[in-house]
Amino acid sequence: MKVAYLIKPGKIEIVEKDIPPLKEGEVLVKVKAALTCGTDLKAYLRGHPLIPMPGPFGHEFSGVIEAVGYGVENFKAGDEVMLVHTAPCNECEYCKRKLFNLCKILPQDMILGAFSEYVVVKKRVVRQNMFIKPYEVSFEEAAFLEPISCVVHGFKALNFKKDDRVLIIGSGPIALIFLQILKLKKAEVVVMGRNSYKLELAKELGADKVYRNNENPLEFTEGFGFDIVIEATGQKEVWLRSVDYVRKGGMVLLFGGLKSGTEVCYEAGRLHYDELILKGAFHYTPEDVKEAVDIISSGKLKLKELISGSFQLSEISEAFEKLSRGEAVKYLIKP
Repeated sequence: MKVAYLIKPGKIEIVEKDIPPLKEGEVLVKVKAALTCGTDLKAYLRGHPLIPMPGPFGHEFSGVIEAVGYGVENFKAGDEVMLVHTAPCNECEYCKRKLFNLCKILPQDMILGAFSEYVVVKKRVVRQNMFIKPYEVSFEEAAFLEPISCVVHGFKALNFKKDDRVLIIGSGPIALIFLQILKLKKAEVVVMGRNSYKLELAKELGADKVYRNNENPLEFTEGFGFDIVIEATGQKEVWLRSVDYVRKGGMVLLFGGLKSGTEVCYEAGRLHYDELILKGAFHYTPEDVKEAVDIISSGKLKLKELISGSFQLSEISEAFEKLSRGEAVKYLIKP
């Protein structure tokens, strides 16, 4: 089978690999749609601790089951499926506390290789986080299950109330998914970013107003501040600036991840006397994934609008070069 290998930052090669034999409980999926994401782009530009190089990468995908291993009961060859690339062990101390998104094995045991003709799905994922794709949902839409699951998990952290005013800093795919889910919940949503093309798309997707990074979004609240600020860039300077836009008693959701070891420092008086809440959000739980399946199946999100174009697997390097120049939100990679 053909597999895209990330050799080193800036270099992708298509290699031929044998399809590995299936172990008990595993499933072989023929990839029908794979999507690029921000984590993939980070790895392409500068490497990523969770994506070994050289090696396969990509983790947002959907497809058709080619074969099932011994002991698989709820799926069969020919089933069209949607899935995510991890599932918790249900045995570690975090899982026992129902903190399934913080399961100890997740960072070490992810399914990578969506940019490939076939993917072997691990037993835990088959049992917990793989689903039959509804007929009315396209493979492209089904491939959004992983990022939407992450956004569902982040949304649950918000203490959201109807009519809250929310500022999303960033205009990438995660920001645009957050925007749509918040609008479904009747929030007033402002998006701030630097990419004109993505900001225009944010308008089309329902943003009440958009601002460039050099503009002041506080004028939307007449200087009062936003009830919620969502940091969706993963940049240190934006983490630090996020608290400037939240009202007293409000929350800042630090969603975009920074490199481990990065330190950020906030003015203590602002945190203490203004009773700000700073909240991190990482990954998803099986319950989040189930909710994301329902959201996709509802047809209420505009997902195809987030796909800026498509490339064949052999053209994947061109796709990532365009992404690195900010020319797209996401690309569809076709094996």
